[in-house]
Amino acid sequence: MTTLAGLQYDGYYLRRFSLGEHSATHINGPISFHSNGISIDEYSAQSLVVPAVVIDICKQAAANPDYLLTVADILAWEAEFGTISAENVLLLYTGSQTKWLDKNGFLNQDAGRNMQIPGFGNDATQFLTTERQIAQVGIDTDGVDSGQDNNLTTNRLVLAKQPIVLENLTNLEQLPPQGTTISFPSWSLVFSGCGVVLVLPLR
Repeated sequence: MTTLAGLQYDGYYLRRFSLGEHSATHINGPISFHSNGISIDEYSAQSLVVPAVVIDICKQAAANPDYLLTVADILAWEAEFGTISAENVLLLYTGSQTKWLDKNGFLNQDAGRNMQIPGFGNDATQFLTTERQIAQVGIDTDGVDSGQDNNLTTNRLVLAKQPIVLENLTNLEQLPPQGTTISFPSWSLVFSGCGVVLVLPLR
């Protein structure tokens, strides 16, 4: 918080705060990682109403905080619920949302300040974007990439194809494995003067 005005000199008290656009529940658009990528405000309204599937890896993540979604996980889900179709957003439920109020637990940083959090494995991301051609991905952690992946591979692979990445999601345990529709326009999108899009936290 930065004080902009004080009672003694200005007659009123005013403070300012700033928030990174990759904070709380938010959307990553292609422009976040690719210089020729589009920004969120360039998406059509129709493209922001999409069906969603949820893959639950809570047990794996509880046993291994660095667990990465595998192609085997996806195929096991499909064996039970059917092939993931191209228009879907795949939401990865890791159980991390329950740690939101515990900064140390949620970010789970090691001695080198690298986050130990689950995410999408590179092979799984390649499979989803090429073999299944999914519309978007989302997760309940701080990011879709493993905390150990400093190259942010999943973000780069997914956003190269002009979809959307959703991070810091919550209430994923309330969604069925399939049959949910996500409507992005219902989220509060705030456009700043420079065209940056912020998504107000849903928590």
